[in-house]
Amino acid sequence: MTNPLTGKTILLTGGTGSFGQKFVEIVLQKYDPRSIRVYSRGEFLQWQMEQKFNSHPKLRFFIGDVRDKARLSRAATDVDIIIHAAALKQVPTCEYNPIEAVRTNIEGTANIINTAINAEVNKVIFISSDKAVQPVNLYGATKLVAEKLVIQANSYTGCKGTIFSCTRYGNVAFSRGSVIPLWEEQKNGVNLLITDKRATRFWLTLQDGVQFVIDSLDKMQGGEIFMPKIPSVRVLELAEIVAPNSQKKVIGLRPGEKLHEILLNRDEARHSLEFESYYVINPEFPFWKTRESTGAVLPEGFEYASDTNKSWISKEKLRGIIEEWRTKLQEPVLSAEKTNQSN
Repeated sequence: MTNPLTGKTILLTGGTGSFGQKFVEIVLQKYDPRSIRVYSRGEFLQWQMEQKFNSHPKLRFFIGDVRDKARLSRAATDVDIIIHAAALKQVPTCEYNPIEAVRTNIEGTANIINTAINAEVNKVIFISSDKAVQPVNLYGATKLVAEKLVIQANSYTGCKGTIFSCTRYGNVAFSRGSVIPLWEEQKNGVNLLITDKRATRFWLTLQDGVQFVIDSLDKMQGGEIFMPKIPSVRVLELAEIVAPNSQKKVIGLRPGEKLHEILLNRDEARHSLEFESYYVINPEFPFWKTRESTGAVLPEGFEYASDTNKSWISKEKLRGIIEEWRTKLQEPVLSAEKTNQSN
């Protein structure tokens, strides 16, 4: 596998989020980009991130919203790669503010597409979600539409040469707003809240998610949706490991929430291929040509879901991962004052 980031200028939307923070950390440690442009709305979060990375000379910070076409156009000047991670992603928030979700997740993605084509960006990869598969909430519906926009964008590029692909995966462990940090706060209270004892989820760490996106950048021809092969976990089992001494209170599935996650449904599987560590959904359009022809054709009726997954993460491994996460939380963080003094 080649290095798709060496010497490249990268625009990272939603760059101050959990994915963006880990992406910057890994890329600065393992790769040699020309620069990373962190694009987001939050001034304070950008300031915090700048301190965290000690004002790294390869980092640039752009205040902006993906709804703002002019600002996006300025940020994308001379950019080689766009990683589009910006989104309104909290399911209840999107349900209560549907128009805002559409403006950010759908119209914002359309702005990314048009900006990338006009700026002659080489590659654009969109971070999607399992919620886009057979969506039952507005967030999932906006992600489904965004996927369709990104895949079809390959037919708009003409001689510009920009290619577009997607990655799709489930809930990310320890990310901002995810269940483990929430339970960590709840475990000293009266009850630990669980939606359904039967629920299952895919398990993916932030680091693995970032690495999968980087690997997909190297493989992409334009038009694919890449999904990693990852283990599943039972939600009740996870709760017992996080808070073994807490009472568990079942509150029922929240509006728009699924009992199990699906990353690849039966209809998509008919035009998908299986590889050693991932699946690829091939687009059903004549514009698409690929070197991804060596994968295995999936059997009729195949579905990649968290409850029927062949791979499950063990209790022992879960305990080790959670303890490692807790240890990192206790590590001292260099204050902004000390950081500025060291510079």
